[in-house]
Amino acid sequence: MDLPALPQRMYTLGEEPPALKSISYHTDDSKLFTALRRALNADEYEELKESKLGVFIKFKELNFGWASRLVHYMLSFQLNIKKKYELWSLVGPQPVRFSQLEFKHLTGLNCDYIEDLENPRVEVTKEMAAFWEMMGVDVDAGPTTEHIKAAFGKCEKWSREDRVRLGYLAVFTGFIEGRKYSTATRASLARLVMDLERFENYP
Repeated sequence: MDLPALPQRMYTLGEEPPALKSISYHTDDSKLFTALRRALNADEYEELKESKLGVFIKFKELNFGWASRLVHYMLSFQLNIKKKYELWSLVGPQPVRFSQLEFKHLTGLNCDYIEDLENPRVEVTKEMAAFWEMMGVDVDAGPTTEHIKAAFGKCEKWSREDRVRLGYLAVFTGFIEGRKYSTATRASLARLVMDLERFENYP
């Protein structure tokens, strides 16, 4: 049986991005996860774990490390297609689709359309400025993973709501953004944490 003609691969065979540096390299900070677990009370931790963002904590608790290898395989054998929100990869000789629909079903995260996704409008309030000051972060900057870990060391007397906010930010910086530990996250998205329901449901 003849195989159908397929689009070219995104990467030339043998020139795929190295897995250690390209996939989950900055999203496996065991110190951040340990600090998160220690800083929150049991009920606060369970609230975060049962939220929509709790899927990341559950994956971490399951030692879901093989996921990065699977994603790396999918990206290495990715086909160059025109659809923006679909990823097609070769598994053996067969093309397989992974789209936002599959991502939504797998994670339970909100994938609905929203305008200006990368830059939501969030007003800087006195409450937000005070929270950023407690974290030791400039109000015009997003926190780094290092900021979050440092804040966990001094949040014992914070209000319950502020500790939960800090927990959400830990998930955001450590699992969603996954940037280098000293690199600030996007302030426009981090600021959403002042409204936990909006933050949790943001696509």
